[in-house]
Amino acid sequence: MTSGDESLRRHARPEGVGDATVEALGLLSEALETTVRARGRLYDFHQMTGGADKAVGEAVEALRRAGHGDLADLVEREVRGADVLPGMWTFQIVEAYDDGYHRRFTEVERQVREALVGGRDHIAEAEMKERRETH
Repeated sequence: MTSGDESLRRHARPEGVGDATVEALGLLSEALETTVRARGRLYDFHQMTGGADKAVGEAVEALRRAGHGDLADLVEREVRGADVLPGMWTFQIVEAYDDGYHRRFTEVERQVREALVGGRDHIAEAEMKERRETH
């Protein structure tokens, strides 16, 4: 068996599954993929905010060296290491998204695929590939 044969079986439409079901599963899969992209943006946000906080620390030290201790104190007190949301740093936002909405969505999408097509995924995409490929 070639990997192409295995892929065909993995993505084949089960007997009796209609076009409307395949379309609905494709839309649900697309929505889940969008949440994966959003999750990546949260990691960008987390890393960029952490980088900004490091630069704030450097700015505080530079302000002190330049003789602006009161302003360095202000920046350090109000910005450096501050919560980005009440009681939360960015890693906690990422964790809340991962452990809540994203995990729940992933599990529900899997349950829907199990119920409708025996867990098979990307049926709509596989059929599009088959229609569009040059044979």
